Amino acid sequence: MFVTANLVRLDMRSSMLSWRRFAASIALGGCAFTDKLPYTPGEFIMTRFTFLFVIVSLIAAEPISSKDLSGSIEFKGYRRTFLIHLPPDHGASGSYPLVVVLHGGGGTARHMKRRFSGFDGFADRNGFIAVYPDGVERQWNDGRTIDASEAHRSNVDDVGFLSGLVNYVIRRYHGNVKRVYFTGISNGALMSYRLACEIPDTIAAIAAVTGNLPENLISAAPAVPVPVLILNGTEDPLVPWEGGPIRVPLSRGKDRGRVISAADTVRFWVRANGCTAAPVDEEVPDRDPGDGCRVVRHVYGGCTRGAEVILYEMKGGGHTWPGGPHYLPASIVGRTCRDVDATLIIGEFFKKHEKK
Repeated sequence: MFVTANLVRLDMRSSMLSWRRFAASIALGGCAFTDKLPYTPGEFIMTRFTFLFVIVSLIAAEPISSKDLSGSIEFKGYRRTFLIHLPPDHGASGSYPLVVVLHGGGGTARHMKRRFSGFDGFADRNGFIAVYPDGVERQWNDGRTIDASEAHRSNVDDVGFLSGLVNYVIRRYHGNVKRVYFTGISNGALMSYRLACEIPDTIAAIAAVTGNLPENLISAAPAVPVPVLILNGTEDPLVPWEGGPIRVPLSRGKDRGRVISAADTVRFWVRANGCTAAPVDEEVPDRDPGDGCRVVRHVYGGCTRGAEVILYEMKGGGHTWPGGPHYLPASIVGRTCRDVDATLIIGEFFKKHEKK
């Protein structure tokens, strides 16, 4: 199989740098998703990363003059776009943790960056690089075998794209290879689960918001443990707390796939991470009595390599980013819990974990 790259482009807010056009044909082995996991680590990583390794070697180093950048590449027949935010203290001599923020189905990188997640502020305060990629036609191929989107229908290689993007940012912007994190909401949460199953050697931790594990991934066996944080609402009208079919308004009856329950999702990761301690349950203070939510934190410890599993159970919460903007009417997505700030919780969780 051959992939041809026609253009690499990187735009800065203060100026635009257009990289020279080039054509490079790189032989890549096929890596279609199957239910048989994991892949042989060395074989998988080389297949996924080769394309962007070559791109990085062809791009000359340029001084960084802005905190916000946008870029695009041609990857396996699709133009893939992304945004990068660099912290104020970014420099050539540093080594910076990297958080990749994945939008939900129908969302965009720009929406996640500007109005939704608040990770630019977290990155600035804590010296992180924040990366916001775009899915093909606003969807991620999270492993569900459905025909409802181009990403799923055509089995788009999002694992390969995201793996390569991480490698590019590490090499180009001095990311810390031991501190790579993924988080996302909804479809982005499910994609984070898939990444932790397929490339756990790359990831220091993941955080999933309003997402349970797809049924297609229940036979997965991550090669190494990955710390997992989950924030789910018990009254999520789209991705049901109790599991079952994903429901999308105005989807005209299209099959959106099925997920297991929040409890079974936790059990999956507790088992995968070898956690043996009894869970510690703690009710979070009710900071906003008017939001219709109460939050209980469940912590599962005693895990291999310290790969803890934490569930924030949003009692009464919906399909929303806790503490974030209420982006659609409650009649469609349910309530937004305001007793906790998901971005702050996720950031603190990531800061605790480094790949071992």
